[in-house]
Amino acid sequence: MLFLEYPKCSTCQKAKKWLDGHNIEYTDRHIVEENPSYEELKEWYGKSGLPLKKFFNTSGMLYKDMQLKDKLGTMSEEEQLKLLATNGMLVKRPLIVDGDLVLTGFKEAEWKEKL
Repeated sequence: MLFLEYPKCSTCQKAKKWLDGHNIEYTDRHIVEENPSYEELKEWYGKSGLPLKKFFNTSGMLYKDMQLKDKLGTMSEEEQLKLLATNGMLVKRPLIVDGDLVLTGFKEAEWKEKL
């Protein structure tokens, strides 16, 4: 299982603590130092069944600075995926990828059910 995180993010820290507390093994990946590629994002998005917007860190400064709230609606999926691949700070975190399971953000109830 792949766990993509930004170590300074308090939600990521909570999620990591939750995983460790439930003895769930994972491979840790720094989402900024090793940003997800276009190919990875496209594959994960396809497996997730989630709307593409769920992959964006909508509460992040970069998202707000780039005024993406107004721009995403006019962008194609490919353009959005390419944009996500440019900077890990745009990507919703933590992000869990385990085979066909893809989870964005940390919602304890959802994680209990699916992990």
